[in-house]
Amino acid sequence: MYKIEFLRDKCLGCGACTLCDNWEFADDGKVKPKQNELSDIGCNDQAAQVCPVQIIKIVEL
Repeated sequence: MYKIEFLRDKCLGCGACTLCDNWEFADDGKVKPKQNELSDIGCNDQAAQVCPVQIIKIVEL
């Protein structure tokens, strides 16, 4: 099991992480994960790597 730790207040809203289908834009123009707890990392690791402000972390539970 994995958990996404995301510092949303530092999000630039660039959308780089939306290359992963677990990430979407919210009404305020910032992004957010659709699911925070995952059984498989999937593309979320790539979303964390492309984030220009490095505010996405995937931790194993």
